[in-house]
Amino acid sequence: MVFIKFYLILQSKTNTMRKAYYFLLVSLLSCVACQLNLKSNEEEGQAPMIEIERYDRLEYRYLTTGDFSALQEMNTEYAIETRTLIEDVLKLGTATDSEINTKLLKFYQDTTLQMLIADAETQYADMEDLNKELNTAFTKLKKWFPDMKIPQVYSQLADGIDESIVIGNQSIAISLDKYLGEDYPLYQKHYPESQRRLMTREMVLPDALCFYLISVFPLKQFESRPQEERDLHIAKIQWIVNQSLERNAFDSEGVKKVGKYMKNHPKTTYEELLKTQTSL
Repeated sequence: MVFIKFYLILQSKTNTMRKAYYFLLVSLLSCVACQLNLKSNEEEGQAPMIEIERYDRLEYRYLTTGDFSALQEMNTEYAIETRTLIEDVLKLGTATDSEINTKLLKFYQDTTLQMLIADAETQYADMEDLNKELNTAFTKLKKWFPDMKIPQVYSQLADGIDESIVIGNQSIAISLDKYLGEDYPLYQKHYPESQRRLMTREMVLPDALCFYLISVFPLKQFESRPQEERDLHIAKIQWIVNQSLERNAFDSEGVKKVGKYMKNHPKTTYEELLKTQTSL
């Protein structure tokens, strides 16, 4: 299984404009194939095609009370998610380590992390708004990209500092502790104001969709491409995400450039847009 961790680095270009560059770090992990419990939406009026699975609630129960039944469910119903958290996100060791459960529990005993995960559970007690918007977005994306597979989407509690979104093999992990609001006290100690503005509930789905589409439609030879081509590819995907969410979550000059191009070329499909390598 391939896991892609996304880091958001903000760099100021002028006093009036900041660009966001997304750097991808890809690591290969050998693991058993996982089966995704996806909800179908083959006919209109059926249950939502996708919901954010609340893996974070199991984490919270175990990490705050030591509830062994929660740990058992984490290791059985969410074995791949737990392994990803332990090995790829927190880097605590291997999931098969006989002491790994103790290490995981001990890691979160820090008072700051306890406060962080408690605040995340409070803010995201209800996620129906996110589920509704997620279904709206994927309904549109499936029309534009019929061959694209619907991923498993789940929420988790990480460490509040590193990854906001982790993309796996047809899965999206959302770290709720990275989206507690630009004024959240802990963020003010670690992030500049320009980045904190993106660490809000409103950016959960834009980030998740953007990073997933990057994994589905990668720019070939990304690292060796000129920065202008990298920026343009990201801007195309961000523009598509805006259309799927029916709001302008991303509003950079690059995104506006893509919008102008598509307005002047109404017959261009979204797949054709992503395949276009020349400047717009």
